[in-house]
Amino acid sequence: MKKIILSTLAVMLLFSCQNEETQATDLVTNAITQRSCASQEVLEAQLKADPTLAIRMNQIEAFTQKSMTNGRLVNGKVEIPVIVNVLYRTAAENISDAQIQTQIDVLNQDFNAANSDFSSVPTLFSGVAANIGITFVLEKINRKATTKTSWGTRDTMKKTKQGGLDPTSPTTKLNLWACTIGGGILGYAQFPGGSSATDGVVIDSKYFGLSGTASYPYNLGRTATHEVGHWMNLRHIWGDATCGSDLVTDTPTHNTANYGVPTYPHLSTCTGTPVEMTMNYMDYTDDRGMYMFSNGQKTRMAAIFVTGGARAAFGI
Repeated sequence: MKKIILSTLAVMLLFSCQNEETQATDLVTNAITQRSCASQEVLEAQLKADPTLAIRMNQIEAFTQKSMTNGRLVNGKVEIPVIVNVLYRTAAENISDAQIQTQIDVLNQDFNAANSDFSSVPTLFSGVAANIGITFVLEKINRKATTKTSWGTRDTMKKTKQGGLDPTSPTTKLNLWACTIGGGILGYAQFPGGSSATDGVVIDSKYFGLSGTASYPYNLGRTATHEVGHWMNLRHIWGDATCGSDLVTDTPTHNTANYGVPTYPHLSTCTGTPVEMTMNYMDYTDDRGMYMFSNGQKTRMAAIFVTGGARAAFGI
């Protein structure tokens, strides 16, 4: 059993950035060879800026662990209204409605085990491969022209006064921002517990959806699947530490992040030398190399939507 010490100090340690993600700058990276998600870096900055965030997240974690044992969704389902905010300087950044819809389609497939590659889950993990049962509905697309060449990871794209777009009803709608992030960052999300003024998920427009500007090897919409996983309280599968914990019991302990498409079986050198679940959406593999969530991750995500959960307003 992976241990959880519910204290503010533990939360600070848990989310310390120990991976190799690169802080975004104003430089635009045109060719990204390895996945880089800035969610942990953004969280670390938020924790430093707001000491009460650690307390709130600690409370959410305590509630999550309790709900994972005896919680359930109201009517057993969640439907997420989605607002997409497009910030563009070039025609390529002004991604089409059709490309945006492909991203919503991918989210619906991946969160309902309807993705065509779900059948590729190895026999070893077939017993824990999950249908999350959460659906996404595109409600509105907002567009805004900008002169910025890149936005970084300081949430400026989420602020109208700083040239971006404020989130729409973030307590009841998932806001996605499509823009050029820069610095080699594909996307980042805000974990439950943060300010509603910056809540949501940012995806670089080059890796948003399936068509148009979507760029190989991150051209199958899985960056959004990964980041929405964070938004639903999932950690990176390696726990952002060597042999770290993702707070889920049915995912193997990973040495660290995996890249590309590892050859199965990929063995961990952590205790017990388990086969790593490299095809999990919360690893760092290429889009074509990730195609499953686990039942433990499903239970963890469900806990934020039950009554009293951090995103209970989404439950129906």
